[in-house]
Amino acid sequence: MMGHVLDNLDPPHTSSQHLVLGRKEATIKSVRILCNSNDIVVSIDTSDVFNGMIYPKGLSKNSSCMAEFKEQTNPILYKLPLTSCSTMSSEMEDGIEYFNTVVVQPHRKLVTNQGRGYHIRCKYQTQEKTVTNTFNVSFIGTTPLTATAPMPGCYMRIFAGTPADKLVAENVRIGDPLTMVISLDDQEIYGMKVTNCLVRDGLGWGEQMLINSDGCPVDYEILGELEYSSSKTTAAVRFQAHKFPYTSSVYYQCNVKLCIKNAGGCDDVPPVCVEGSNVLRRRRRRDVSEIDGNGDLDDMEGEVDENMTIEVITGLYVNEDEELPEPEGASDTLSPVKEEVLEDPNTFCLSPKTFAIGIAIAGLILMIAVIASILILISRRRRRKEDSTTGSSIYSSPYTNTAYSHSS
Repeated sequence: MMGHVLDNLDPPHTSSQHLVLGRKEATIKSVRILCNSNDIVVSIDTSDVFNGMIYPKGLSKNSSCMAEFKEQTNPILYKLPLTSCSTMSSEMEDGIEYFNTVVVQPHRKLVTNQGRGYHIRCKYQTQEKTVTNTFNVSFIGTTPLTATAPMPGCYMRIFAGTPADKLVAENVRIGDPLTMVISLDDQEIYGMKVTNCLVRDGLGWGEQMLINSDGCPVDYEILGELEYSSSKTTAAVRFQAHKFPYTSSVYYQCNVKLCIKNAGGCDDVPPVCVEGSNVLRRRRRRDVSEIDGNGDLDDMEGEVDENMTIEVITGLYVNEDEELPEPEGASDTLSPVKEEVLEDPNTFCLSPKTFAIGIAIAGLILMIAVIASILILISRRRRRKEDSTTGSSIYSSPYTNTAYSHSS
């Protein structure tokens, strides 16, 4: 069973919504959505041909999630994937809900104020599933045992801070403390092994492996080892929020392999990781090959792992510091991790801003001192020159021409 909700984010100014499509003014007659198993189809009917683009909010250009339309007639169809293109999911009591914001822009090159945004929601109700596996559990004979049990529900959630806070992370900052929790429904038959975890950008441009096929971390600086509960139905790991540099959408994906506890299928859980390999898994394979030369149990293990693997996906928005202001009354778990520094009476600390202002003032004082020194030096030279000119003179006695002198 599926349900859907479609909200127009921009209140219409009139009874109908108008878009300038090319040189003509057209009206959006209706907008419908269809909730499929892998995507959401947005169907738009207009009064004229559509020249424009449709994209998730924030992914207008240079994105595989953006679709351009030229002279498109009704209906205008746009497919929105469930596990990419900024589509996020939220766990409900009776199912799961996927949501996104889609922008219908009436220009193929520019983003204008004629665009309309629609908040799209698709709700999927979970259904009980059963699984049947036949395997050999006897080392003496070949007695088949058929196990039929309800398939447990499997969930992945990312909490802000710790799971005890019960705050599911949706919008966080880089470096915020988070906890990833993967869990099965409470029951006594199945345990789980978490493998092949990766983080994706949701655009198909980049991904990073976090947990390998043995259930061991690939890069401890990004994500460490999972901690399993004693019932082997819950695994959790703490980490700090991270993102790709070109988008705020971050998706986490893991494979959860169900193992049957009574058949020894969960003996290698939790893994003991040495250089990226699970030592318990290698030891178990060696022991099985020694006990059963026919390898029946080993074949059974591979069949169970292949047929009972559940893929879980969840996502969140990770923002830069300037993109997400500090909310009022936010708890300490949502603030970035800060290093505590002990006060030392022999240490004098300045903030970067104060230090920069101090450097500027010191430079200005130094420049004024240099100019004053130059002016004083010039003034002294001028004074010496004036004193030398006024103190020197040439004495001339009265001129007497002896040639005309005579005595009477």
